Amino acid sequence: MANMNIDRQTLRDLADEGNETALDRLADLADAAGDLEELSELLDEGSPRAGFLLTRRAVAAGDLRELQRISDAGYDQAGDELERLLKAPDDGDRG
Repeated sequence: MANMNIDRQTLRDLADEGNETALDRLADLADAAGDLEELSELLDEGSPRAGFLLTRRAVAAGDLRELQRISDAGYDQAGDELERLLKAPDDGDRG
């Protein structure tokens, strides 16, 4: 099978027609480019892949507010990660 280089506009058109694989591919491209704005837009469009990628970034950064935002946008695993981080013992809290 040939290695196909599919352009973003074609992916966007397919995603707009309801193709979830194209939506996932757009999320992967946005993540690779570090385009958090596009990832957030894809999450708002209902992309679970964008939710996963944003959650992974927010966990790595320890960004609790972003995890809450992602969870509020409908990606439940972000809420699970938020709860996990909130319940984790704070090594610096000795008091």
